[in-house]
Amino acid sequence: MQTINLIELNWLGHPRSIAANLMLAGEQKFLIDPGPSSTLPTLTAELAARGVEIDDLDAILLTHIHLDHAGATGSLVRQNPRMKVFVHAKGAPHMVDPSKLLGSAVRLYGDKMNAMYGEFLAVPAQNLQILNGGETLRFGGRELRVLYTPGHASHHVTYFDTAEGVAFVGDNAGICVQGNSFILPATPPPDINLELWNVSLDAIAELRPNRLFLTHFGFSDEPARHIQSYRECLSSWGELVGTLLSTSKDETEAMKAFSDAVYKDVARTLSSKEAEHYIFNGALDLSWMGLARYHRKRAASAAQT
Repeated sequence: MQTINLIELNWLGHPRSIAANLMLAGEQKFLIDPGPSSTLPTLTAELAARGVEIDDLDAILLTHIHLDHAGATGSLVRQNPRMKVFVHAKGAPHMVDPSKLLGSAVRLYGDKMNAMYGEFLAVPAQNLQILNGGETLRFGGRELRVLYTPGHASHHVTYFDTAEGVAFVGDNAGICVQGNSFILPATPPPDINLELWNVSLDAIAELRPNRLFLTHFGFSDEPARHIQSYRECLSSWGELVGTLLSTSKDETEAMKAFSDAVYKDVARTLSSKEAEHYIFNGALDLSWMGLARYHRKRAASAAQT
């Protein structure tokens, strides 16, 4: 078995939507972003197919605490209480007490949340390993550098495997199905900050990675091109939402105009089947909400000064 193993979680019956990663380092085994608990049966089966049980895992490394990345963590720790969970300091309190995180998620997803993501169980504080960025984690002689990379979320980190040059970027480089060059941003509320995001992309680019690993979905083998393209996508979306907010009187109409513009861009580039898959993964209403919140916060800050 390879050192870095993509795990297809088949979220909601849609392949190529959410990927977890099983890392092998000597005798140690750990997951990077285990996904939501709604996909736990698939994760368990995929691990078993590789000869790995939940009890064999030594750690979980979270890029950030959003439900599609971290939702299964508490369930996995309940099954294997010796597991360490690595998470940024800003996300750690929500792993111990997820009530606020879940309250926000319910407002976004409503009665669909349980079917989409399943349970989000608390993680005991003693299992947490707090990150701030700048650490080097060592597993079985393998090193992973930790970068603090906010922009998508204030609690987002990137892990860089120094041996193979793979950067595990979570949601920092958008949605791009492996083997496809098209990239779709993911900009949900509440933490979107385009200025910080570009600084984070600078930090990832400075690593000169050989590959990027995206949770949505898989490897990108041209990191420099990918990062530059993603910068352009983020800038374009930011400008579009800013323009629509300033020129539209009705929020619903503005959001529809945004979604229509994005869909046309996707449809121009991809087959209808691929376009539908990207739109399914993209949750454009949430991306609108995240960017609209970003612009309103900037406007409020400017008004105060």
